[in-house]
Amino acid sequence: MGWAIALHGGAGDIPRDLPPELRQPREACLHRCLQIGIDALNSHKSPLDVVELVVRELENDPHFNAGRGSVLTSNGTVEMEACIMDGSTKKCGAVSGLTTVVNAVSLARLVMEKTPHVYLAFEGAEAFAREKGVETVDSNHFITPQNIERLKQAKAANRVQVDYTQPAPVVDVTPVPNGDSQIGTVGCVAVDSYGNLAAATSTGGLVNKMVGRIGDTPLVGAGTYANKLCAVSCTGKGEAIIRATVARDVAALMEYKGLTLKEATDYVIKESTPEGTTGLIAVSVAGEVVTPFNTTGMFRACATQDGNREVAIW
Repeated sequence: MGWAIALHGGAGDIPRDLPPELRQPREACLHRCLQIGIDALNSHKSPLDVVELVVRELENDPHFNAGRGSVLTSNGTVEMEACIMDGSTKKCGAVSGLTTVVNAVSLARLVMEKTPHVYLAFEGAEAFAREKGVETVDSNHFITPQNIERLKQAKAANRVQVDYTQPAPVVDVTPVPNGDSQIGTVGCVAVDSYGNLAAATSTGGLVNKMVGRIGDTPLVGAGTYANKLCAVSCTGKGEAIIRATVARDVAALMEYKGLTLKEATDYVIKESTPEGTTGLIAVSVAGEVVTPFNTTGMFRACATQDGNREVAIW
């Protein structure tokens, strides 16, 4: 048994002709964040610390749909959400509706560790962040020109946009180049050499989502889950992931049916979720790592203690 780690930057209809200026910064971030996670595991940090550290870095990168890069609601505002879970204790924390918190994943961890609750949302979560001295900024910090354009395009097409999905063509609207209409939810899962597991996921949600919409990311058992067998973080179309309780189903298939991590994730991706909706990353207590998806692609990276390492999209 050895440590293993995986992270993702979103799944969806990622065009294979995505130009270098859009692809390379995301790949570079995945490489950098993977190395941060590897270094942390080699320094014997707990998986919980590792997934929080990696997701914070992904939240700070505007190329992904979390933190600084969060996409906009139909009102042109941000509503960020995140979840973190410790496999050995099943302790977890989640937040939704954040508008000023720089790192949603860290607030989720504080909910887990400093409250009797699992989930805080909207003004209650913002008030808790202020009480605990969590770093906040004016909400305009998160409203980037790129995401204003994405919202304009989604409104013109009269639809919401999931991770990397290309919008329908609309006359007199300048499209975001080469299908780069969305940027992806982020997540990380890790297991240490002692078999301790953790998962974390963070997102800005959907472009043009209704104000108050909550996706799969902060819902324990849907977009994020960890127990003593595995840790899972999902990305894709949140409504489909919620309906299939994707993350918990992976763990349940291992727990109740005795499936391996690969068998369990393959079943969920191929049989439980509609084609084109779901990607996930997962690690097992035995140090296995998998990154399946039924979308065109998923920005992802993974590594194991025995030297295997991968950064990939398609």
